[in-house]
Amino acid sequence: MVDSKFTAPLHAKLAEVTERVIERSRESRKDYLSKISTARQQGVTRARLSCGNLAHAYAASDQQDKSVLAVDRSANLAIVTSYNDMLSAHQPFHEYPEIIKQAARDAGAVAQVAGGVPAMCDGVTQGRDGMELSLFSRDLIAMATGVALSHDMFDGVICLGVCDKIVPGLLIGALAFGHLPTVFVPAGPMLTGLSNSEKVRVRQLYAEGKVGRKELLEAESQSYHSAGTCTFYGTANSNQMLMEIMGLHLPGSSFVNPGTALREQLTRAAVKQLADITALSANYTPLGEIIDERTLINGIVGLLATGGSTNHAIHIIAIARAAGVIINWQDMADLSEVVPLLCRIYPNGQADVNHFQAAGGMSLLIRELLSAGLLHNEVKTILGEGGLARYCDEPFLKEAQRGGGSTIDWRDGPVASLDEDVLGSCAKPFSVEGGLKLLKGNLGRSVIKVSAVKPEHRVVKAPAIIFEHQDEIKVKFEAGELEKDFVAVVRFQGPKANGMPELHKLTPVLGILQDRGFKVALVTDGRMSGASGKVPAAIHLSPEALDQGPIAKLREGDMIELDAEKSVLQVIGDDFLSREGVFYSAPATIGMGREMFAGFRALVGSAEDGASVFDV
Repeated sequence: MVDSKFTAPLHAKLAEVTERVIERSRESRKDYLSKISTARQQGVTRARLSCGNLAHAYAASDQQDKSVLAVDRSANLAIVTSYNDMLSAHQPFHEYPEIIKQAARDAGAVAQVAGGVPAMCDGVTQGRDGMELSLFSRDLIAMATGVALSHDMFDGVICLGVCDKIVPGLLIGALAFGHLPTVFVPAGPMLTGLSNSEKVRVRQLYAEGKVGRKELLEAESQSYHSAGTCTFYGTANSNQMLMEIMGLHLPGSSFVNPGTALREQLTRAAVKQLADITALSANYTPLGEIIDERTLINGIVGLLATGGSTNHAIHIIAIARAAGVIINWQDMADLSEVVPLLCRIYPNGQADVNHFQAAGGMSLLIRELLSAGLLHNEVKTILGEGGLARYCDEPFLKEAQRGGGSTIDWRDGPVASLDEDVLGSCAKPFSVEGGLKLLKGNLGRSVIKVSAVKPEHRVVKAPAIIFEHQDEIKVKFEAGELEKDFVAVVRFQGPKANGMPELHKLTPVLGILQDRGFKVALVTDGRMSGASGKVPAAIHLSPEALDQGPIAKLREGDMIELDAEKSVLQVIGDDFLSREGVFYSAPATIGMGREMFAGFRALVGSAEDGASVFDV
């Protein structure tokens, strides 16, 4: 257990941002807490169901579980799972329900698979039409979680999810049932494969036509080679960090590899912990009380300190609003000024999450931030008392004294990094700032992640080249038309236009041109994701083009200034604002299921409001 000497008085900037978020959210948070208080009841939830309701709910259960569910003394835990066996990150969840059910029985409870949620992979759909469903899948997952829990049979929730939109969607859905205690149980990263530097090298060679598809596929397959999360620090692994630093994982559980004894025992321990915090216990800890203003600020700090995914500049806002908390990009930018970058994990470095875990992992990261006053310690977590300092502990296997098998032994985590090239300290950070900035100017508001952008590339002033689809940039590149300084403006990529797909195809081309010595940058109302890398990219630009944003008024050759040091994004000369926007008809949205999401495109809010279809 971490002694209080490892925590420090709260940093003044952290206190200032937290207080203004609390004040801004006062009424909406009050309404949310009132809602979940009304939903809570004494005793087991299923007590309010009729006999007919109950008979349907446990008809397929085995006799042992039926006998428990038939009386009103034991908790029933809902499993909401994103299992499928196509996606490496979610394939390990195949074994989890039986493990969870037995662990629940051992804890005097019952567990049922309440429902499944879709889990699509941006790695599979990148550059394809299916990517236009990706962002909307988050809110669909939230709805599916709500449907699973709507049976009103449950006293706690176990969320099985890992990747990009799945974890935010599960959390948003679970927050609608915030009176229920909830734990998130990860699957862990795959073992390290081909080095990230080699993977990038082959991708760039392929983009230049110097190697073929066979060589590219071989390199990709060596990188993504087994069950588990992709090992680079994109949105999936940012999700895992976020769930741990917000107190919804067990300490040290985010980056334990699949198929290991420790991974299984952590799953069992998570079930036991959930059973101990339901309304049937004196330790009742509902999800809606864990996710509050301080916890959400901690999540943002974690993202900044690790160089986390830019997707969370959208997702954490949507998560916060689901809990009645209002956060904006200015809050994130202000925190970024004082939160140091402590990690070098690809794409911000060459190491992967397995190296991060070995160097000290989450326990050391949290210890460092607490010791600098950059995290709220006095928050609720699934562990109950003790605050976030308990997350400086690490899990180890120990042999059970009776009956064989193993259990978890919690010990103090490391006090110093085992590899300072991967995990630094607040005294010796990789950067004194977190690397996420809010850009403002006559084009609107956007975010930029500069943690992987070298200082000499952070200021670009160059003429615009206009694209309305990411495929167009490769065509011009192959035609030799991009051998010059320019700002690539890729517009009509916002949530209302086409669901805001990630623009992965831009990265290799712009990276090659930057390596050739040209000043290049990207400005878009779309996304670049956790794979945002070495090229300066002003993303999530709001208002988007389809919403009459200034980006729709740009013309070829307009001089654009992107200055990440001064937080400026502007067109030189305001006269462009008097122009008519380009005539634009909606993109083709037929095929690959896109027509089914027309209602989402019509309802969705702006990126800075979380790009959500919910009016929360």
